Amino acid sequence: MPELDSVVASTLASYYEEVRDNVHQLVAPLSTEQLWTKPYSYGNSIGHLLLHVTGNLNHYIGARIANTGYVRNRPLEFSDASKQPKEQVLANFDRAIDMVAATIRKQSSEDLAAPYSDPTEPHSKTRFGVFMRMAAHAYHHVGQIIYLSKELTR
Repeated sequence: MPELDSVVASTLASYYEEVRDNVHQLVAPLSTEQLWTKPYSYGNSIGHLLLHVTGNLNHYIGARIANTGYVRNRPLEFSDASKQPKEQVLANFDRAIDMVAATIRKQSSEDLAAPYSDPTEPHSKTRFGVFMRMAAHAYHHVGQIIYLSKELTR
């Protein structure tokens, strides 16, 4: 029988990979221009949401657990006007997901239960907690991307 920590790690890492696959399906029919289009006067473009999720994962998991050295510029995630090509935005997002999945798969029971602290994420007290909260955060934004992509392709 597999150990619980390996089941948890495998399942959680696979969930992040499903998030990645969903994002790719949603943005596949969109052009780079559409990726950066805000169909409403409020809210964000899909491009900015992807920059945000990428930055979020690179900070809370990459910098804080995997020790990647990532330095976050959260305001730029929502204001970057460079309109990077869709392929570049997705490649950066994919690298973040790959890093998260690999980091999760390396966690032992002790690692998953290890204390976690970040002043901007006070609710996550363990590594497992932050992995779960960031998965929920990512899928929250996938929900927004679903809605925006439908609006942009109708």
